[in-house]
Amino acid sequence: MPERVMPGRTGGLITLGAADALWVDLTSDSAVPTASGAFTCSPARAREGYVLLGSHVVATVSAGGGQWSVPEIEVRRAAAELNAVGMDRQDLIRIGPFRGAPRQAWHEEAALRWRQRITGELRELGGPERSARREVGRPYHLAGIDWRQILVEQTRDGTQRTWWLPRAVVRLLDAAEHTEAQWLQAARTRQTSAAATEPPSHPRQARNVSGRQPTSSEGPTVSLRPYNKELEGQLYSVLSRKPGTSRRVAGWACAVCRTVPAAVLDHCHEHGYVRAPVCQSCNTQERPDHLYSNDIRVANHYTRLFHTDTDDWLRHWHRCPGCRARTTLPLPHLAAWTAHIACRSLRPTHRAPRGRKPCGVLRVSWTASQNAPRSCLLTVAVDFCPSGEHRVLARVPYREAAERFRVWLAETAPAVAAVAGPDRLDGLPAQFRPVIADTSGEGLALF
Repeated sequence: MPERVMPGRTGGLITLGAADALWVDLTSDSAVPTASGAFTCSPARAREGYVLLGSHVVATVSAGGGQWSVPEIEVRRAAAELNAVGMDRQDLIRIGPFRGAPRQAWHEEAALRWRQRITGELRELGGPERSARREVGRPYHLAGIDWRQILVEQTRDGTQRTWWLPRAVVRLLDAAEHTEAQWLQAARTRQTSAAATEPPSHPRQARNVSGRQPTSSEGPTVSLRPYNKELEGQLYSVLSRKPGTSRRVAGWACAVCRTVPAAVLDHCHEHGYVRAPVCQSCNTQERPDHLYSNDIRVANHYTRLFHTDTDDWLRHWHRCPGCRARTTLPLPHLAAWTAHIACRSLRPTHRAPRGRKPCGVLRVSWTASQNAPRSCLLTVAVDFCPSGEHRVLARVPYREAAERFRVWLAETAPAVAAVAGPDRLDGLPAQFRPVIADTSGEGLALF
């Protein structure tokens, strides 16, 4: 992009107003919509030494007299990173509200905490439509991203409202939240070190007008460590109760996408073992879409799980020693695989402008459970089919579905299949203790 002379530019620094204009101009063609006021309007924290742009921290510099500037090159770098992000508006993640989740305090001066901020604003203003009427012109941005343009509101049972954002944006905001936490931690460490090593006979280093130490324009560079099976074979019910587990999890990169910090411990609800630390996005993507406790709808994201990123997800699921030893998947995942893969040829299709497209929405239910494999039966059906509202495609016994999966696994992911099997883990217990259901969010008991 050609270099331009920015108003107020001195020594590579530009004013916050000029930086706002530059940010909007550079990101005008980005797939992720951005907002003006990223530097000058809440929740910008220019006086605290930094501003978030996407997942990038841009340091601010006090120019005296209450004026602040930022390095122009950092704004351009953050814009280039954001412009490289692709976004699928149909690939959505629910961000709230969740039944039974504790309500956390939300206020303007807090750190990013983007989920709480969005939920808090929507609850205060009565939803996106009403807030748009009442607060015309108010900037709705987080890390320079205009989340209102891409927020999707859905209504369940005609009463309960839920809010959704594209997966790419969720990952971006999660990364921004982690970057900000690392920045603040590094800034506190620098202040503590400076105070400890400063000779008492010398006056303290001049502080900026906000009373805080000036921050380096480079910022901290904290790299996430990759997950290397440190938690393999541990029970979630034990590990989740150990103090400091959440801080330990946040130090790893997501074990699936390996691009953003981990936030939760994913675990197998059938066998009770920890799989790996993952980010919120991957944890949500892995969760089966369900209607009831024994009935799931096979959504579009299963294409990624069983086609695009098959090796990564199969390897992740088989981090559970129980699933790996039995060369299978937890029942909801096995049911989704049966409907999406094993019964694919049975699904009716209809004419479309570009060939034919699958009909309706796949749905699979089951009787009994994996603990009674002889009586467990999977029923695959199509909802919203013109030839029948609930057209049944197949009824597959659990054992047959598991055997089909073993054959498919050996053909599709031979490296994963090679380390699976009953002879791969001698210490596997014969009986598993059920994991205590986590009720802090909706739909967690299935996976």
